[in-house]
Amino acid sequence: MISGENVEIRQLKAFVAIAESGTFTAGALRVHVTQAAISMQIRQLENELGARVFVRAPRHVILTEAGEHLLQRARQILREHDAAVEEIAALAGAERGRLRVGSASAMVLTEPLPKILKELRKQHPAAEVAVISGTSEALVDQILSGELDIAFVSLPVDARGIQTERLRDDQLVAIASPRHKLAKQRTVSAYTLAGEKLILGERGGNTRRLIDQFFAQAGVTLHVVMELSRQAAIRRMVEEDMGVGIVTLQSVKEEVEKGKLVRWWIEGAEINWELGLAQLSGGYESPIVQKFIALTRKYFVKETPGSSPKKSKAAVGLKAKTKVRR
Repeated sequence: MISGENVEIRQLKAFVAIAESGTFTAGALRVHVTQAAISMQIRQLENELGARVFVRAPRHVILTEAGEHLLQRARQILREHDAAVEEIAALAGAERGRLRVGSASAMVLTEPLPKILKELRKQHPAAEVAVISGTSEALVDQILSGELDIAFVSLPVDARGIQTERLRDDQLVAIASPRHKLAKQRTVSAYTLAGEKLILGERGGNTRRLIDQFFAQAGVTLHVVMELSRQAAIRRMVEEDMGVGIVTLQSVKEEVEKGKLVRWWIEGAEINWELGLAQLSGGYESPIVQKFIALTRKYFVKETPGSSPKKSKAAVGLKAKTKVRR
């Protein structure tokens, strides 16, 4: 009878690292051990369980049925393990901890996040902080899999087990080069934009879905010539007159003021974009995560006086708020 009573945390970490990265080599790099060491840990794990968890293919590994069941349990065990370590560290008064932050917004990575993390370091000087970027959808998946603690994402988030908190909203506008033939106009219609070469954000994010939904409701088909992952890249392409972009209003404020770009309101409508924090619903919040959330709220409330962050368990459906401009 196999009990599994000698399965170790390091073996589970090794298993999850390989399962998520797809190879023993990448898994070893992720947990900072040699390939020989991680191979031995998996052999010990399989011997203890009495079942194989991987099938070795030429360029990647494939989870067996036993491995698929173990992966879900292992992630849960590792989350509980990390939570227990954080709780004990907090009780001991340790000024450390681990924080893994994701951001789907380049603006957040450039402006508020460095300031927030600098302030965080003052109270958690020995903290282990990691920051990654990605689409909102990818970051939410990483929260659910236990790879991230919290992330800045576009709202709403339609995923079970995720709670969100709105931090700020902005409006999507069209932008063009000052050399564009319609540069002197203040507004453009959906139909005019449909005839332009459009430079938009990549698919998979809420911002792009809002744009696609709005134009679908208007009954027009877009001519998209570029799909870029960063609004800064969209702005630069538009500056060079490679096409017309659709971005958040605040992200182009400086370029418009300097005359590098012209901004158009999209005639007859406002497409609102919301930025929020996403994390596991009902999960344990370590002291460092609690402090990070508090600093983030403080920053965004200060940035937009009179507003306050709003929490929601899960967002419901995408929305494009339409409002006639007068």
